[in-house]
Amino acid sequence: MDFLFKKRNLMSERDSISDVSAVYFTMPVLEHVKRICEDIRKQTYDMYYLNFISPIPRELLEMIASAAVEANCVQQIAKVFDQYGNLISLDDDLFVLKKKANEISYFALNSNEVKDTQMDSMIDAIVDGLFSVFVTLSVIPIIRAPRNNAAELVAERLDKRIRDNLRDPRNNLFTSDASLQQSQFSFQRPLLIILDRNLDVATPLHHPWTYQALVHDVLDYQLNCVTVQDSAKDATQKSRHKGKSFDLSSRDKFWNAQKGSPFPTVAEAVQEELENYKNSEEDVKRLKHEMGLDAETDETVYLLSDNTVKLTSAMTSLPELLERKSNINLHTNLATALLERIKARRLDIFFEMEEKLMARRSTDESLVELLSDPLAGNPEDKMRLFLIYYVCTPHVTDAQVKQFTELLEKSGCDMAPFHHIRRWKTFSKTSPVQQPQYGGGGPVAVQMFSKLMNQGSQFVMEGVKNFAVKKHDLPITRIVDGLMERKSLTEVEEYRYFDPKAIRAPDPATLAKNRQSYPDAIVFMVGGGCFMEYQNLVDYKNRSTGTAKRITYGCTELLNAESFLHQLTMLGKQTH
Repeated sequence: MDFLFKKRNLMSERDSISDVSAVYFTMPVLEHVKRICEDIRKQTYDMYYLNFISPIPRELLEMIASAAVEANCVQQIAKVFDQYGNLISLDDDLFVLKKKANEISYFALNSNEVKDTQMDSMIDAIVDGLFSVFVTLSVIPIIRAPRNNAAELVAERLDKRIRDNLRDPRNNLFTSDASLQQSQFSFQRPLLIILDRNLDVATPLHHPWTYQALVHDVLDYQLNCVTVQDSAKDATQKSRHKGKSFDLSSRDKFWNAQKGSPFPTVAEAVQEELENYKNSEEDVKRLKHEMGLDAETDETVYLLSDNTVKLTSAMTSLPELLERKSNINLHTNLATALLERIKARRLDIFFEMEEKLMARRSTDESLVELLSDPLAGNPEDKMRLFLIYYVCTPHVTDAQVKQFTELLEKSGCDMAPFHHIRRWKTFSKTSPVQQPQYGGGGPVAVQMFSKLMNQGSQFVMEGVKNFAVKKHDLPITRIVDGLMERKSLTEVEEYRYFDPKAIRAPDPATLAKNRQSYPDAIVFMVGGGCFMEYQNLVDYKNRSTGTAKRITYGCTELLNAESFLHQLTMLGKQTH
């Protein structure tokens, strides 16, 4: 059997190749199905293998069947698969749902203008994505979710979706060989914790300090690919120059080791890697001189290395050395770009102030001083800082609001995000006693960043190894800890419990007595997640004692502060 092994865009113009088979891999949307039907009617290919990323609706499947009947080629439709691949895995413990831009955004879920049919469509899309996750994993989760928000709706429908599938013996997707094999070696099912972004709106606005989160905050970082402009100035100007792009994948050992580290630690690690490489290069040059190969090329050294024990013992293979150099150059460029933006916007000061605000250790005077400084940050940085202050401060008087809004307006800030956050805080049921506790860093953090800035682009900095930000749990991590360890926390007392395998809902008294912990959890944020939450969960998992934990983080989209602030702006303009 002949297949056409060539990647082509479904919507592109394609010539008829009637003697080969074609494999389609596409979303089951009307536009794509119409094009498939057109190919079938024209008999563009010999056999058709149709793979849909998410389950195809019955009406679209009937459309394909009608086209095949009309073209008298039903026998040429060889296979139709629902692949349940409606997600994007960015790492072993990180995923986002596959969707169109702004389709399931925080703005779309919280807009005053959203219709019931639109909300139902968004909730169903999230359920489809999560269902795909568990079909892929071949596991049936225990589901926990808070009440009275989008997360509860997602939990209810996902529970029903899994139950309906388990009752269908012909199409049960959880009885695969992988599922049976896992059940033989695992006595506990994973815990799915579905949360709503409105739980914590401060963290996505926070100026980060760890490598991956900082890259996502100040650079163009999407789907594990980062684009770096030549300078911070270029990044603020509309230019045709696209800059340099780098892949940051799990194959990058330095990235895997350092992506959760504070930036000064990363800068020092880059410098150490650079010095190690230079030492290896110097060893090669010295040995070349001793062997009389000064005039020879590196390729010659590589060819001679097999016969030269002394040279072989001093260096790795040339390809490996070149790969190291390329990786060092990548992270040197990244660290330099980050450092330029830290200096230009004084991000260290914003980070320190926000840490203090979240720990409720800052004063209004210091906040006024920073917001009044024309050299500190841009208008968006100042708005982010003020919103964190407003969210994390239990009681803010009208006089204080007036004072800060006047300062922000003088700095050129758009006050629309504040209008939404003020409305959010007014309608939030969270009492001052129950407001999220963040903990915080402090002067040590800003001191280390200041040393980094004073050194410019030089990565060798005295005292950087002593840089440490106090580890503290974000609200999402406190909730995850409470649910995984079955702790009696006020934050999770009212969380609903769903077990798709159970015939009837469990008795609350029975659940209260059951204190068995969960070693495996999948945390999903409806309305968008961020790398700070992801890294905080990774830190929590790594420092946990006792039974090893596995925590996977997922979300409808990965937000940086710029995109989240933009959505808050649109929401604020609807309400003011």
